[in-house]
Amino acid sequence: MNFLQRLGITLPIIQAPMAGVSTPALAAAVSNAGGLGSIAVGAVDAAGARAMIEATAALTPRPFNVNVFVHKDPVPNPDREAEWLATLRPLFAEHDAAPPARLTTIYKSFAQDDAMLALLIETAPRVVSFHFGLPDESRIRALKGAGCLLLSTATNLAEARAAEAAGVDVIVAQGFEAGGHRGVFDPDAPDDQLGTFALTRLLAARCRLPIIAAGGIMDGAGIRAALALGAVAAQLGTAFIACPESSADAAFRQALKGPGAEHTVFTNAISGRAARCLANRFTAWAAESRADPPAYPIAYDAGKALHAAARAKGETGFGAQWAGQGAPLIRELPAASLLARLQEEMESLR
Repeated sequence: MNFLQRLGITLPIIQAPMAGVSTPALAAAVSNAGGLGSIAVGAVDAAGARAMIEATAALTPRPFNVNVFVHKDPVPNPDREAEWLATLRPLFAEHDAAPPARLTTIYKSFAQDDAMLALLIETAPRVVSFHFGLPDESRIRALKGAGCLLLSTATNLAEARAAEAAGVDVIVAQGFEAGGHRGVFDPDAPDDQLGTFALTRLLAARCRLPIIAAGGIMDGAGIRAALALGAVAAQLGTAFIACPESSADAAFRQALKGPGAEHTVFTNAISGRAARCLANRFTAWAAESRADPPAYPIAYDAGKALHAAARAKGETGFGAQWAGQGAPLIRELPAASLLARLQEEMESLR
């Protein structure tokens, strides 16, 4: 039985689980239209995840994906964190605000989150996906025992083989073009920065598991190309940001129409971990200052506070506007209409 049959979906299209942008309404609309919708619960606790899962399930009887973050918990470094806050102080002062007195680890990794594991076992979503790494054997065994199909991001062959060995069912090949955080298992290790199509073909040729291509894919032509290289499906994230069902704010939607969309950049200044986003004031400052933030997600505590302070003064250039290199190809369509358009484009290339 192939990947689509296992899930009972009709289109080889997965809506990426974008924390802060994807919503139950977006995930349900994609699933109802024949794709696989996704929600991201890595930035909420178990109670917040329950609310999102129940809201999605109430909107669709079809499978959807629940994504968790499996990052290594950072080791707090008060001196480095204080230095970072001091570095950011002038940016806060521009907006008549002061930086937080101290920083905290705002997101708990699924690797240590027993409450999240218990919730996923109880609710048993059809698909659970991992980003930033892999949980231990007992957690994978428990999720598979609950009937969950498991996906894991990989950015290179070594990570893909680790996922295979761990018992994951499907690998998401995240190319360097992808928006949002790089899914590298070790952010301190060298990154080969493999592009989506090179990585997809490599993993399809060298791995036993099905491969989903992710990164820079915006239309039916991109999906067809991924399938031709051996992928069983394509994962699109940026393509769905402009859908009315997403939670992207007006500033983000407007920025997608501007020059920042044509010049996406990688930065670790916003969150402490490398991520691709629209070029904005924060990324320009980070490049000029050669900023060296503390570890993820501790640095994100400061990034969120700075964005809030700036936005209160009408400045939106400090937000985490995660987007991939295909951003200029975005279409403003309801999710179901976008799925229909993607299907038409795919079929026209047969």
